[in-house]
Amino acid sequence: MRIRKYKEAISEAMVEAMTKDDQIFVTGHAVAYPSGIFGSTAEVAERFPDRVFDCPSMENAFAGIAVGAAAMGKRPVYVYPRADFMFLSFDNLLNLACKWRYMFGGNAGRVPIVLRAIVGKGWGQGATHSQSPHAPLAHFPGLTVVLPSTPADAKGLLLNALQADHPVVFFEHRTLFETEGEVPDTMEPIPFGKARILREGGDLTLVATSLMALEATIAADELEKQGIGVEVIDPRTIRPLDEEAILRSVAKTGHLIVADTSWELCGFSSEVAALVSEKGFHHLKAPVRRIALANCPAPVSLPLESAFYPKASTLASAALALLKKEGADVAGIDREDYFKGPY
Repeated sequence: MRIRKYKEAISEAMVEAMTKDDQIFVTGHAVAYPSGIFGSTAEVAERFPDRVFDCPSMENAFAGIAVGAAAMGKRPVYVYPRADFMFLSFDNLLNLACKWRYMFGGNAGRVPIVLRAIVGKGWGQGATHSQSPHAPLAHFPGLTVVLPSTPADAKGLLLNALQADHPVVFFEHRTLFETEGEVPDTMEPIPFGKARILREGGDLTLVATSLMALEATIAADELEKQGIGVEVIDPRTIRPLDEEAILRSVAKTGHLIVADTSWELCGFSSEVAALVSEKGFHHLKAPVRRIALANCPAPVSLPLESAFYPKASTLASAALALLKKEGADVAGIDREDYFKGPY
């Protein structure tokens, strides 16, 4: 095992996949800059200069170009430095890419596109540069939606995405890029639809996506000191979703909190709450609790942003309340965000 940063794990996956498959090319905004999308494309840009190139700000048109290239045998990787830029690509992504196999009955080839979508937070990203549209995308059949939270999962899931024969949207939270973790020397692709249990526990299930999985492990570690066992489940992919892992855990604990990096209304946290209410209601000892963004766009100022985003102490407090337990003050467990900008 080696220790690698999240961004380094993504870079490794890109290098390994492009070395094996000369049909993969990478495009997007600033992918060929020396900064290389926060360090994640710098090495492939240096090693494969003919297959890594910047494109203009024409997200809708270039998404269509990517569909055409994929249908002709290429493997495009389209990088959005902010996931918000994807909205302009939704027409080609949702009306072409994810329906390609269904519309043509498998007789028009495949569209193996990987869309890397980076979610912003910190340094005043504000309302238009901090959104994570994973829930609306997961609504559409034909797409795989991935939200890795650890370096190992980022590499393994991206390796799988770069071998898949269908479109994959790969959400990367900017706050995770400098986090570190163990990554195997030799790594196989991680299959989609298999959740990972980050912490085991018997008192409460905490399902958490992306950055919130990191916050959930911090909260679980603190609550363990107080004699409370929190089982942290990282779904890793929300389409397909590992329903069995969630239901199995709730059957054991009887309590559920779902923490997401977006809003709760019509969101992923609501989907999991509905799943457990429909298929595991008899196991619940208390109502499901959702932890998500406040029902407003993201603010810009640092004090407002600090109040806007849930964190480890938010989760720990919610767990104590749900279990009707009094515990030590958890306000001091929150980590400091390393990302100070720019962009």
